[in-house]
Amino acid sequence: MKKNTGRFITFEGPEGSGKTLQIKLLAGELDRRGISYSTTREPGGTEFGKEVRDILLKNGGAAREPVAELLLYLADRYQHIHEVVLPALERGEIVLSDRYHDATLAYQGYARGIDMELIGDFFKRLKLLVPDTTLVFDIDVEIALARARSRNLTSDQSHMGRFEAEEIDFHRKVRDGYLDLASKDPSRYAVINGSGTPEEVHLRIMKALEPFQ
Repeated sequence: MKKNTGRFITFEGPEGSGKTLQIKLLAGELDRRGISYSTTREPGGTEFGKEVRDILLKNGGAAREPVAELLLYLADRYQHIHEVVLPALERGEIVLSDRYHDATLAYQGYARGIDMELIGDFFKRLKLLVPDTTLVFDIDVEIALARARSRNLTSDQSHMGRFEAEEIDFHRKVRDGYLDLASKDPSRYAVINGSGTPEEVHLRIMKALEPFQ
């Protein structure tokens, strides 16, 4: 990857697909190459977003309609874009984001059943940013979900497992949604096989990013 490119790269995939670890590995590679970058996440990339994240991901809590959940994600995203992503891009940095708008399409659209045109209309009206590249991590949902639940327990984050608590069919819809999105726009998406060692997956990412440079 080239220096001072000001590129927005998003990492997407079902729960436990390995996105967060792969962001760390890619960040390490950018460090070695002397390339400026920022890492961030959704929800929770800003102070405002951290509070929204607690509402969205905590187990239990008040019931909410799917559209209400959607609006919370969009509020976090609007703040995130203006406070974090756009300033970093203007500095010429590569921005690595752990989830972005494709997560909303996959989770709230494909899995929750919210009308995709409604989600798209919000995206346009809020003038949200289209990523330069989106990496979709694909892995068997049973394996990924077991990994995510184990991670939450070992990191004392079991209280933040709202989506991990969903039925397996929900997670299958999420995976199918991501793959459908990727199939429609191969110029932006790269599907990454998330199985294997972290090092093996990292090499797949580096290879997949070559055409986008």
